[in-house]
Amino acid sequence: MIYLDYSATTPVNKEILDSYIKANIEFPGNANSLHKLGNNIDKLIHSATSQIAQILNVKNNEIIYTSSSSESNNLALKGVAFKYQKKGKHIITTKFEHSSINETLKYLANLGYEISYVNCDNNGLVLLDELKKLIRKDTILVSITAVNSELGIREPIEEIGKLLKNYSCFFHVDLTQSIGKINIVLENVDLASFSAHKIYGLKGISVLMKKEHVMLEPLIHGGKSTTIYRSGTPAHPLIVSMSKALRLATSDLTNRYNYVKNLNIYLKNNLEKFKDVYINSNSFSIPHILNISVVGVKSETMMHALEEYDIYISTKTACSDKNDYSENVYELTKDMARSKSSLRISISYLTTKDEIDKFLKYFEICYQKLKKLI
Repeated sequence: MIYLDYSATTPVNKEILDSYIKANIEFPGNANSLHKLGNNIDKLIHSATSQIAQILNVKNNEIIYTSSSSESNNLALKGVAFKYQKKGKHIITTKFEHSSINETLKYLANLGYEISYVNCDNNGLVLLDELKKLIRKDTILVSITAVNSELGIREPIEEIGKLLKNYSCFFHVDLTQSIGKINIVLENVDLASFSAHKIYGLKGISVLMKKEHVMLEPLIHGGKSTTIYRSGTPAHPLIVSMSKALRLATSDLTNRYNYVKNLNIYLKNNLEKFKDVYINSNSFSIPHILNISVVGVKSETMMHALEEYDIYISTKTACSDKNDYSENVYELTKDMARSKSSLRISISYLTTKDEIDKFLKYFEICYQKLKKLI
């Protein structure tokens, strides 16, 4: 099997899985219990939370555990919207967000909230002057992803944060595709979401970092937990595994980044040799994601053709809508043919050159076969 869909989910690191199993077996109780075992589990959670907070350079009480990045995004957007609706109902975002942002904002729009979309330049980067013009007295939140999940475009989060520091609105950042790949400074970020299964951890555990000056209306009420903002019995084995996943993912970032970058260049140079292959990712994209279009061949057709050789890539994000084209690619290229034939190849430091060579070999076979059918 050649797995090139790391942006959808990553394989679980055995060290992380072992920490999850150990926490389950050695600490079978409930952190909310008043007995000694419950107290020991509570200390275990506190230790894991301290590690996460230290890595993110935030405070322990600014960590909220959720089940997924989608839940974290929902809690951030709805939590702020409902808590601060007396101040205003205006929210700013981009057209390059994940569906868990887009669909949540559509839901809020149906409740009377006004959503503005900031313009981006030809590279998909937020125009800071345009963002500044959109901010009003009733603007309560700006939500912008750090790295687009389809194209890999990295937004200037630090610059946006510095700009928003001069206004009274909050700044939410979806870190899901950037955590463990690049370094993002959260100094001027009020809320940030990320998930363990994107960094070789387990599915079912994610984080919403919320600075202590931000208040939220919870989505889930009732039941003691690690925070008042998300009720439910603390899943301490998952929390421990999240701490381990984040620690491992943020170590040796530079060497891993450079390795992936070199693989990306090699892959891109070889794909550019094909006549009808267009590279949609650009120089502002992180190397872990390479989005291409094979014009004339539908995305799913090429994906399934490669699947026959046990090669796995994706067409859009795993959580995207059912449109037959990529809205993100269309927004960037304004080319429907490219957006209907786009593919996302996502690689990691685990990807080998041999895997890339095999992918290129079978890609050419599929390309030649499918182009003849047009």
